Amino acid sequence: MVTFLVLVLVLFSFALVIGVPVALATPEEWENSKSSVFNLASAWCLLVIVTGIVASA
Repeated sequence: MVTFLVLVLVLFSFALVIGVPVALATPEEWENSKSSVFNLASAWCLLVIVTGIVASA
């Protein structure tokens, strides 16, 4: 289970590393996707916490 969560975390992080700079590239795109970026960052934080809890249990 921990291995799967870490794999998901790595893939999600890779997607954010590529996706967030694209969203920040133009002011119009940032205004349109600001809430999505913050929601994805919140989901990433939650995934980090869940992975840590599962790994320590």
